[in-house]
Amino acid sequence: MTRPRTTLLTGCIALVLAIGATACGGGDDISAGGGDKPLSGKTVSVAGVWSGTEQENFQKVLDAFGEKTGAATEFVSTGDNVSTVVGSKIEGGNAPDVVMVPQVGVLQQFAKEGWLQPLSKTTQGAVDTNFAPVWKNYGSVDGTLYGLYFKAAHKSTVWYSPDALAQAGVEAPATYDEMLEDGRTISDSGLAAFAVAGQDGWTLTDWFENIYLSQAGPDKYDALAAHELKWTDTSVVKALTTLGDLFKDEQLVAGGRRTALTTDFPGSVEKVFGPEPEAGMVYEGDFVAGVAKAEFGRAIGEDANFFPFPAVDGGEPPVVSGGDAAVVLKDGKNHEAGMALAEYLATPEAAAVWAEAGGFLSPNRKLDLATYGDDVTRATAKSLIDAGDSVRFDMSDQAPAAFGGTKGTGEWKILQDFLRDPSDPAATARQLEAAAAKAYKD
Repeated sequence: MTRPRTTLLTGCIALVLAIGATACGGGDDISAGGGDKPLSGKTVSVAGVWSGTEQENFQKVLDAFGEKTGAATEFVSTGDNVSTVVGSKIEGGNAPDVVMVPQVGVLQQFAKEGWLQPLSKTTQGAVDTNFAPVWKNYGSVDGTLYGLYFKAAHKSTVWYSPDALAQAGVEAPATYDEMLEDGRTISDSGLAAFAVAGQDGWTLTDWFENIYLSQAGPDKYDALAAHELKWTDTSVVKALTTLGDLFKDEQLVAGGRRTALTTDFPGSVEKVFGPEPEAGMVYEGDFVAGVAKAEFGRAIGEDANFFPFPAVDGGEPPVVSGGDAAVVLKDGKNHEAGMALAEYLATPEAAAVWAEAGGFLSPNRKLDLATYGDDVTRATAKSLIDAGDSVRFDMSDQAPAAFGGTKGTGEWKILQDFLRDPSDPAATARQLEAAAAKAYKD
């Protein structure tokens, strides 16, 4: 975070408090009552999956909201099982006011359970003005807007150490086959090619989705995401075979499959950008940059960079996205404050707080790209905004939580088992179909 930008944001908040609720930089009104501090004495409880650096950076956003409105805020990290944790809190009479939902399928589940409050007209207006229509569609159920997408992810990025690639004498590849071949060259030079975060099943779904989107094409991707195409389709088996070829190659995976299964996402970033590198590359979303910068002091664009996930088997390079949506629970104790937070998160002012900290992309078109702290993140954000409605949302995030969003079960667990033993892609496809059929029927 640069000092001039921080000063600008502080000045913006002070100005807002002085003249009313007009947000700096074209934001929307926080219609939470009158007065300079309309929510003084209120506490907004927020639940979400974030921990570590991401939680710290989101807390900065909550602190800015508190400075503006007078509200106190508290954040509870749910871990990956957000659906289970929130359901338990609702049953126990301790529901949070706002949940940052990381999966479309979970948002749809919450809405169908009757847990969600439709977002305010102020938020709806901001979404219509500030966001591409795709984000409104993913936040809506049966035509009603329940979710405000605050944080987006560009999940078609492969991050690498420029030193590792330079030492191996390779450059950013144009195709998937070239990427694997370059990976073997990197391995020959002393580092494994990839750090794979197999302990976190969601990272494996992202690997599959990028391969599938490029190899099978967008129409089949959409059909599989809606379970209109079975997971036993030959296109799925082919994509699993392609992914399995990577998993099986001990030269490509740092420490081999066993080590990958005990490596979580932050650990995979450390294996590339930490003090004792073990791999030259790590595939994951743009948020890798936040960890590389905050945890390991890497200068993004200099000693940490990315190339787009390359085209597979002559297909188009994939562009897969994801995001975290703010939803307001009916059973929360402070509806007014929860709704005001959602309105605030729809403004470019709120997005600017985390954009400056790093490890963040906003789908808000009104956020000044200059707010991002480095050219690499700025370019990534621009590509996401420019893609508009052509972006394909993370497939597992569109599925029911029991299949695509729950630790230790469904797609996450089946792909972890596939990483452990990638010898039979057809059998894995059958397991995926059985789990999907059960979850979508439910």
